[in-house]
Amino acid sequence: MPSASKRQRLAATDPLPPLSRPYLALGLEGSANKLGSGIVRHNPDGSVDVLSNIRHTYVTPPGQGFQPGDTAKHHKQWILQVVQESVKRADLKKGLEDVECICFTKGPGMGAPLQSVSLIARTLSLLYKKPLVGVNHCVGHIEMGRTITGARNPVVLYVSGGNTQVIAYSAQRYRIFGETLDIAVGNCLDRFARVIGLSNDPSPGQNIEIEARKGRKLLPLPYATKGMDVALGGILTCVEQYTHDKRFRANSARSQAADSAAAVGSLANGPTLSADGRHVGGHSSPMPAAASPFADLQADVITPADLCFSLQETVFAMLVEITERAMAHIGSREVLIVGGVGSNARLQEMMGIMAYERGGKVFATDERFCIDNGIMIAHAGLLAHRMGQVTELAKSTTTQRFRTDVPLISWRA
Repeated sequence: MPSASKRQRLAATDPLPPLSRPYLALGLEGSANKLGSGIVRHNPDGSVDVLSNIRHTYVTPPGQGFQPGDTAKHHKQWILQVVQESVKRADLKKGLEDVECICFTKGPGMGAPLQSVSLIARTLSLLYKKPLVGVNHCVGHIEMGRTITGARNPVVLYVSGGNTQVIAYSAQRYRIFGETLDIAVGNCLDRFARVIGLSNDPSPGQNIEIEARKGRKLLPLPYATKGMDVALGGILTCVEQYTHDKRFRANSARSQAADSAAAVGSLANGPTLSADGRHVGGHSSPMPAAASPFADLQADVITPADLCFSLQETVFAMLVEITERAMAHIGSREVLIVGGVGSNARLQEMMGIMAYERGGKVFATDERFCIDNGIMIAHAGLLAHRMGQVTELAKSTTTQRFRTDVPLISWRA
């Protein structure tokens, strides 16, 4: 905790106006296959309360990705139930009459899902006569991460299915130090999960992480850092080629049948939906222990676990490298990992080793806040609203490309 004098200095430079009463906001997120609704409360003492954080995930069969049109249909089907559940969980006396504003993801993301959720946000805004606030998805991740972890001015590694960026704050903008030159790290992992037939339930990235812990071999893959940027497309192509190698052995039919025994969608959502933003369901697979290096290795066999392990180790090492460079550049000892891939325990471990060697610290959240959710949109939107930022109805469109360094971060000094 900062000292009393430091807290006074921070308060003196904080541009956020003080509150005389609690402020609430509803946030709607639907930029990809996660549909989220959350209600946040900002208190006069500066604290933030998460009143509800509801999410429902669109899960496709193994080997298939999610298409924009199908994802939008999912969001339209579930949006009312998700919003109603978030209002119920927040225990609002007057329902949405109690909120100050309706916040929604303006972008970046997939066009059709973004549009389906923004339509609901506009409808609620008109019905309850509440102002709209369009939120940058990436800024939502960062602000929620800072609030949950207490990180003050970290280098941010933002890793998700659609984005891979190294970010630092300066002069009321989140500045991008480095990013992917082609595909995002989450997209790279998800696509390889489909290649080897891993389930999309609860998420392909999580199943890659579980499979990687069984890996025994670190296979050579391209290491493609380009200054402060990374390139992941060639690595994905290379690791896919290993599946055509004569040494490759797929998982046994028995284990594949066991993996697919649960119905699609059951792991991510349970009977209806996730009531606190976690992946829940009737089936729970604990993270297996890492394989012993002294196990009976078969020198001429490559397994899916070996490929998952090698892919993670190579890609995560690249991310650690460019993050360390950004830390050195701005003189920071804090790293904040946000985005869906940020919940990967191995990435957090590797980043933690680097930060420890620099005398620093890593901040990360669990899947309730790393994975796309509505509460992060509510929080960032309420911060903007308190600074007088409102999105006019005529300008409440969505955009698939909305850079992290575009929005004005007026609530930070």
